[in-house]
Amino acid sequence: MTSSTPLWSPPHDVLDRSRIGDYLRWLESHRGLRFDGYADLWRWSVSDVDGFWSSVWEYFQITPQAPAPVCVDAHGMADVQWFPGARLNYAQRVLSMPGVDGSTPMVIGRSQTREPVELTADELRDQVARAQHGLRGLGVGHGDRVAAYLPNIPEALVLLLACAGMGAVFSSCAPEFGARSVQDRWSQIEPKVLVTVTGYRSGDRLVDRAHEVEAIRAALPSLRHIVTVPYAGSDVDSDMTWDELLADTGELIFEQVEFGHPLYVLYSSGTTGLPKPIVHGHGGILLEHLKMLALHHDLGPGDRFLWFSTTGWMMWNYLVSGLAVGSAVVLFDGNPTHPDFGALWRLVEETATTYFGTSAPYLMACRKAGITPWQDLDLSRLRGIGSTGAPLPAEGFRWVYEASADSGAPAPLLTSLSGGTDVCTGFVGGVPLLPVIEGEISCRCLGASIQAYGPTGEPVIGRTGELVVTRPMPSMPVALWGDTDGSRRHASYFARFPGVWHHGDWINVTDRGTCVISGRSDATLKRGGVRLGTAEFYTVVEELDDIADSLVVHVESTQTGADKLMLFVELRGGNGLDIRLRERISHALRTELSEHHVPDHIVQVPAIPRTLSGKKLEVPVKRILAGTDPELVVAQGALANPDALAAFEEAAIRYRTRDCAQRLAESGLRTA
Repeated sequence: MTSSTPLWSPPHDVLDRSRIGDYLRWLESHRGLRFDGYADLWRWSVSDVDGFWSSVWEYFQITPQAPAPVCVDAHGMADVQWFPGARLNYAQRVLSMPGVDGSTPMVIGRSQTREPVELTADELRDQVARAQHGLRGLGVGHGDRVAAYLPNIPEALVLLLACAGMGAVFSSCAPEFGARSVQDRWSQIEPKVLVTVTGYRSGDRLVDRAHEVEAIRAALPSLRHIVTVPYAGSDVDSDMTWDELLADTGELIFEQVEFGHPLYVLYSSGTTGLPKPIVHGHGGILLEHLKMLALHHDLGPGDRFLWFSTTGWMMWNYLVSGLAVGSAVVLFDGNPTHPDFGALWRLVEETATTYFGTSAPYLMACRKAGITPWQDLDLSRLRGIGSTGAPLPAEGFRWVYEASADSGAPAPLLTSLSGGTDVCTGFVGGVPLLPVIEGEISCRCLGASIQAYGPTGEPVIGRTGELVVTRPMPSMPVALWGDTDGSRRHASYFARFPGVWHHGDWINVTDRGTCVISGRSDATLKRGGVRLGTAEFYTVVEELDDIADSLVVHVESTQTGADKLMLFVELRGGNGLDIRLRERISHALRTELSEHHVPDHIVQVPAIPRTLSGKKLEVPVKRILAGTDPELVVAQGALANPDALAAFEEAAIRYRTRDCAQRLAESGLRTA
C-alpha cells in the first residue's frame, strides 16, 4: 500500500531559496502577476501560452524583450510556428554559462577508459572555437550534418556546441550501437563528417568497434571525412585525429538562426521499422531546457549536474543544457554497476555533484542490492535526485528517503520525470514548491498542458487515460527528417486525437494534480474488462528476491479469440522456476494487486530483451508471440541484448501451433 504522507516537504523559505521563487518575484514585478501556489501557476502557464513562454524568454534574458508574436497556430497545433522572425543560437546561450567565472571547471569528465578530463569555462569555449575552425576546414557549413559515434565524453559535448554555433546539424549514436542500427539512423540524414572512437571500456572489458566504424563508413556514401578520437580500440583509416581537428584556434562563431533551425536529430528506439529521425530546433530546446533545469530542477551557478546517460539517449542532450543555466556538467562513460552498484554514488561524492539523475531500474537495483550510499559516503552536497526511463515504484521513493535519513545530509528532492525523445524533456516531474508523495509524480510541468483522455477523447481525472498534450510546447519536433509534407509527423503524434498530441503512455492525473504513469498504452493488458498497467506488475514481481527482471504481455488469438496473460521472468543466480516460486509470484500478484493480475502462464527465460536505452520490449514481444516475423518487429541493432529474443521466438513457434500451455511446456521453457 502507498501512503499520501509526504516523504519530503518544501522548506518554509523555499521561495527565498529556489530559482522558481525568484521567477515568481520577477513575474510580480515585471508582469504584475501573483499566483496562489503551483497549481495556479501551472494553469496560467498552459492557458496563456504567449504570456508564459515570453516570460521564459525574458526572465532568462535570451534578449531583453521577447519577439512578438510568440506562437502562431493558424492551422492548428500540429503546425504551430514559434517566435517567427526571431534569431538566436543555442550554443551562444550555453557557452555564456551565466554567473560563472572563466576559470571555473564546467565539464567534469570521468571514464573507465582513460584518466579524468576537466575543462574550465574558458577552456570549453576555446575547444569549441578550435573545433569550429577544424570543421570549416573540412567543408562543414550551415545545414550540414555531423555525426558523432562517441561515448559520453567531453569531445562529444564540444562537437555538439561547435556544430550548433555554425548552424550545422549534430546527430549522435553511442558506440554500443551496432553498425546496422547506426546505418538505419544516419542513412536518413546523410552526414558529411563522422567523428568517432574505435573502442571503449565497460568496466574491465575492452570493446573494440573498429569493424563497426568501417561498416558505418561503407554504408554512408555521404561521408567525406572521418575524424578519430584516441580512446581505445584498433586503428582505422581516418582523415585526422581529434587533436589535429583542434590544432588551430579561431573566433567563436554563433550564427544567428531561425527559432526552428535544426539543432540536432534524435531517434526513436527503432524497435519497429526505421527509427524516426526527430528534428529539434535551437529555440525550442533552449526555452524548454532553461525552464526545466532552472525552475523544476533548481539548477544554477555553483551546481554540478550529473545524469547517467549515453549519447544515444535524449537525457544526454538534456544534460548538456545544464551549462545554459550556469551549472557544471558531469559526464560519465562506463558500466554504472562496475565493480558494484555503488559506483555512481561514489562518482557523486568524488565530483561533489549536487543533482544526480539516473533511471528508475537503477534505483530499484540499488535498493535490492542493499547498498547504503548516505551512510558510506559524504553526499552532503547532493540536493536533488532525478529518476526517469520507467515509472519509479513507491518502494523506490521510500528507499531514497529511508537511505538518506539520519545521515546528517539534507534529504534530497526526488523527482520522477516522464517525457520522451520526441520532445527532449519531461511532461510531468517535480518542483521545489511541492511535496514528494511515494509512487506519484509531483506535477505537470510548466507549459505542458497534460491531460488524461478516455477512449472517446474526453478528459478524465482520477482514473487512467491516454497521455495527451492539448496546447503546443516549443520543443515539439520541428520535423521528422525527410518528411517533406509533414504526413509522417502528423501520423506519429496527431492522428489518434485530431489536433491533440498523443504520446502513447497511460497516465492518471489525480484530483491533487499529481500523476501516475503506468506504462505504454500500446502495451495494454486487459483482463475481465479491467485495464492493467505493466508498471504495477513489475513493481510486485521484481520485489521478489529470486526475480532479476520480468516482462508481461497480453496475447490474443485472431483465430479463436482466446487471450492469455503471459509473464516472462529472468531469475537470479541460475535458479530454476519451481512450483514454489510460481506460487509465490501468483500469490504476490493476487494479494497486492488483484485476481485479474495473476498470469495464465509464467515462463522462465535467460534474459529480458531491452533497447539500448534500457526499455523493455513489451510491444515487439507481444507481436512476436502473436505470430509476426521477428525480423519485421524489431531491429537487432536497437537492442542491448539481441540474443535474449531467441527464447521468445521459440515460444512463439509453439504458441502458433498448439494449445498454449502444451506449446510452452513442449518448448523446453519452464512454465506454470
